[in-house]
Amino acid sequence: MAGLSKTVSPIRGNPSPYGLLGVCVEVVDVDDLHELNGTQMVPLSCAEAHTWQQDCPPPTVPNPASKTFGRPGVCEFDPVTVYAGATCSTFGMTQDEAIAHARETLRMGEQRALEEWFMVNALCTMAAGNDLTPASGALPAAQGVAALEGWLAEHYGGEGILHVPVGAAVPLGCCNIVTRTRDTQCPETLMGNGVVFGAGYAANVGGATCAQAADGEAWLYITGPVRVRRGPLDVLPPAEAQSIDTRLNDRYVLVERTSVIETACCEAAAVRIST
Repeated sequence: MAGLSKTVSPIRGNPSPYGLLGVCVEVVDVDDLHELNGTQMVPLSCAEAHTWQQDCPPPTVPNPASKTFGRPGVCEFDPVTVYAGATCSTFGMTQDEAIAHARETLRMGEQRALEEWFMVNALCTMAAGNDLTPASGALPAAQGVAALEGWLAEHYGGEGILHVPVGAAVPLGCCNIVTRTRDTQCPETLMGNGVVFGAGYAANVGGATCAQAADGEAWLYITGPVRVRRGPLDVLPPAEAQSIDTRLNDRYVLVERTSVIETACCEAAAVRIST
């Protein structure tokens, strides 16, 4: 063999279809950029329903006075920006090539970054008072999922989302705790709750202090339905001349996007399982 090697096109991958931006979660590309400052909502279906039986004869006080009325709360969700940058010599890449590289980096890495941020900054806080792990320690996978689904049924009553580190996917799949059929692209439990397998959930934090789980253990979470609001891609700087550091003759390009992750009822529960 002699001569120079040849530069070929890179291998293009695809993000996991079962992550936070995958088939289990509603992703909305927003038109109103004010939504990217953070959102508020009055949650639906998050209060308890009650039973009541009319007495015969009727009670002496008006019937409504004997019934319970819930006052709707307000959920607030913070924005987060995920970015990817590319730097190179001005002789190494053109502006368009640098932008394409940064775009692809964000396309492949955005989901993982959002998952990590969501677990550390939102899930852990929402579930701080709802750690279902017993005093004896981490549960087997099936018992952990059962505890989470029981909590969701009591506090929400509808289909929700399990948030699971990718490293715990095999323990949940080997005993058919989670399955995927041809009719539904989203992995599901027997109860019909969707499962997000997040690479970013490898942050593996939970409990009242958001502590990391020990080796061989994983934090699982459950929430109501999840929605992600995404803004447009911003490419910076807008002009090629502004991307060049003339002192070093290097080019810098940044691609970023702001998102807001929303959950029904702004509540979550967590449990620690053995993997």
